[in-house]
Amino acid sequence: MDKGRLEAFSDGVIAIIITIMVLALTVPHGADLAVLRPLLPTFLSYGLSFIFLGIYWNNHHHLLQAIEHVDGRVLWANLHLLFWLSLIPFGTGWMGKNDFAAWPVALYGLVLLLAAVAYFILTRALIALHGRDSVLATALGRDFKGKVSVVIYLVAIPLAFVSAWLACGLYVLVAVMWLIPDRRIEKTLAR
Repeated sequence: MDKGRLEAFSDGVIAIIITIMVLALTVPHGADLAVLRPLLPTFLSYGLSFIFLGIYWNNHHHLLQAIEHVDGRVLWANLHLLFWLSLIPFGTGWMGKNDFAAWPVALYGLVLLLAAVAYFILTRALIALHGRDSVLATALGRDFKGKVSVVIYLVAIPLAFVSAWLACGLYVLVAVMWLIPDRRIEKTLAR
């Protein structure tokens, strides 16, 4: 099967997810800066989620550049990833509208954790299809950042009940880890 359709569909879904998130931002009544203060938690959660979705979109794009084709198993693994990504607007909204309370922060982390696991499953399905000596398998290597991200989420979720701000700090840490460009696939493809 051609990978182009999978990439186009995934791009569209991620664009819709971002659109849903931005539409949830409400415009305040009033013309002074003081009316923006209550929106700060919502905007902060939106910003973090936008960054995470951008990271997934970017990495998904690179992932698909390193493969030649897809099969049914890959299609389902990709849908699994998109399912968890589609829940980010809910987690974002609940966390922002409740001023980063423990349960919303923990649920947000759970969604991020399950999206990370789904991404890992997608990479394994692609490697199984293309082989352990494929460009993708070589580029991903041991996937240290992916594994560390999962561990950080596993720490952050229960930490949300001790300090929601520390848990959010760990989510930001994961985002920063992935914002630093991961050029493994680009370098491998250039060879």
